[in-house]
Amino acid sequence: MERNLVFGIVGLVIGLAIGFFASNSLNRQTDVSAAGAPPQAAPPAPNQSSGNGAMLADVDQMIQKAETEPENFSAQMRTGDMYAQIGKFDKAVEFYKGGILLKPDDFNANVVLANALFDSQRFEEASDYYAKAVKINDKDVNSRTDLGTTFVERQTPDYERAIREFKAALEIDPKHEATLYYLGIAYFRKGDKGNADKMLAELEKANPTSSLIGRLKQNMAAN
Repeated sequence: MERNLVFGIVGLVIGLAIGFFASNSLNRQTDVSAAGAPPQAAPPAPNQSSGNGAMLADVDQMIQKAETEPENFSAQMRTGDMYAQIGKFDKAVEFYKGGILLKPDDFNANVVLANALFDSQRFEEASDYYAKAVKINDKDVNSRTDLGTTFVERQTPDYERAIREFKAALEIDPKHEATLYYLGIAYFRKGDKGNADKMLAELEKANPTSSLIGRLKQNMAAN
């Protein structure tokens, strides 16, 4: 057990209830849940009444439980959540993959594993798990958008594939802000400024106060 990691986790989980239904960075910023489903039951927050020592013990116990009970799906996923919260995505991926081995067709498990890989900039691998999530639930706009985003952000972009995924997401929700934003990015980087401008207009129509409007304008002006 790396004690510095445990202490870091304690600092983050004070007052937090952690559930395995996070979304990738852009969707988190726009308050969109990647799971597209009601929140799962979250583990109890550490007992604060006994101070940091008790909280450290609670977190330590949770991690040890995951390490000693590899067949415990909930323990694997919750421990993955804790590592993801402090940006230790390699450790998060390790525990999420342990959960996937137990429930390979669990939608949320595939999404959070994809998210951790995405946040590690392992976009090609992330796309595999987003694709699995989409296969499980083809009506989830966020996982479809996240899948498209992996093709935009990877070292060798595939804008055509990204655009197909974003268009499929917009068939589910024509006003989905993150999708409109990234479709604009994909068109612009592809060299299609006309369609990029159209996506900007669609984003402004969908939500005139969206923070992604200025962000898209800034990206288009900087290139």
